[in-house]
Amino acid sequence: MLLELRGLQKRFGGVHALKKGDLCVEAGEVHLLMGENGAGKSTMMKIVAGLQRKDGGDFLWQGQPVDFRNPAEAQRMGIAMVHQESLLAPHLSVAENIFLGREDLLPLGFVNRQAMMTKTRRLIEEHKFPLQPEWRVDRLSPAGKQMVEICRAIQHGSSLLIFDEPTSSLSDSETKEVFGIVRTLRQRKVGVIYITHRLDELREVGDHVTVLRDGETIHTEPLATLTTDRIIQYMVGRPLSSVYKREPITPGKPMLEVKNLSSGTLLRNLNLTVRAGEIVGLAGLVGAGRTELCRAIFGIDPIDSGEVLVEGKPVRIRSPREAVQSSLALIPEDRQKTGLARAMPISFNVTMANMEAVSPNGMVSTSAVKVATDKAIARLHIRCESGGQLAGRLSGGNQQKVVISKWVTRGARIYLFDEPTRGIDVGAKVEVFEVMDELARQGAAILMVSSELPELLQVADRIVVMRQGRFTGELPGRTTQEDILRLAAFESPGKVS
Repeated sequence: MLLELRGLQKRFGGVHALKKGDLCVEAGEVHLLMGENGAGKSTMMKIVAGLQRKDGGDFLWQGQPVDFRNPAEAQRMGIAMVHQESLLAPHLSVAENIFLGREDLLPLGFVNRQAMMTKTRRLIEEHKFPLQPEWRVDRLSPAGKQMVEICRAIQHGSSLLIFDEPTSSLSDSETKEVFGIVRTLRQRKVGVIYITHRLDELREVGDHVTVLRDGETIHTEPLATLTTDRIIQYMVGRPLSSVYKREPITPGKPMLEVKNLSSGTLLRNLNLTVRAGEIVGLAGLVGAGRTELCRAIFGIDPIDSGEVLVEGKPVRIRSPREAVQSSLALIPEDRQKTGLARAMPISFNVTMANMEAVSPNGMVSTSAVKVATDKAIARLHIRCESGGQLAGRLSGGNQQKVVISKWVTRGARIYLFDEPTRGIDVGAKVEVFEVMDELARQGAAILMVSSELPELLQVADRIVVMRQGRFTGELPGRTTQEDILRLAAFESPGKVS
């Protein structure tokens, strides 16, 4: 047994983030850690990795009680964490990052770069990673950066690796690379704790599952004897059948029309209509052009030819500002970078797209901001301390609801949701779906990009499929994943209404 946690506790002020955390991990085991955002997973793992200290409970490493004061102590004992957001030095090379803080030195104290490069090259070749020791980290893909962190952990002799949402921003091919890395670690008797919200990943890598809810360990069981429905029930506290089921409504007039739209080198002659009260799903493989279409409609990327109509009237959208003025809203794929002002309070994020409404005399009215913020928090069920809390300190699901809230506060009528549930848990996904459904029932038109095919089947009234910048066909919402994949991977361009 590598790791044993018994009744682990952690408080932050008056918040009991971890009440009773139990977890056991053996050498050569991949242990899946599941739970909604705020369940206590990250807090538990930060204690294990030395980023935080426990307030109570037992923490045993290889049978001995420990209480790490910092990450360096955890690393010396053989524990490393591969974070969801890269913590590498972007301006340094792959080799320099792998040996950062533990550089090989020459007799006079100078860094032995040649030795570091040789060791890095050997490590990369051993694991067949598509890297080069001299490459700068800021030029790597998200998967490449994770590979560097994994190399660093292996080089330092880690016997337990913690993966925190490793595939949340990766393509399908990059995700498979991560799976291969995890399997190799298992074969080498390295223990792995794997945190994920993507239920389709579980069977690819996992051996055991531990579920946390509200700061407590709810259940632990071998994955082979657990159904996905039971895992969800443990996570959210209710059966899967009651989690979410959208009842479609009769669509109204066309709200958004795209006619013969071409943009850049990818998008060609696209035609699409989204009606009031309708959620249209946009499916396709990575690189199909789904995000590019949303960017073109919203004025981020220029439209080379064709036109966009809003409520039947042609509009010329040359910038996001003009898109907002035409009642469009974009919930971007990467909310951390392009959807949220993380260092600003919730109140700023809620009102930032509608400043004129809270600045009646040219000056921002604090009372108007508070009214708008309180209304958004109540309407979207944003879990927070107050409107003054920094947006970056919220869970992923609540951050996403804040991003949506700024457009709801603005009164947008056409919503472009690009991967709206990426990196959030099952319960938060349901809440986002419920917000989308409410907006549709109030007459909004919604275009939803998602790589999660089961979500499209749950939510969309129609599903339009893209391949290589063109539409290949349209399917009813109650179709099958096989039909979607056939159009995404093999079919020629088709007609879309």
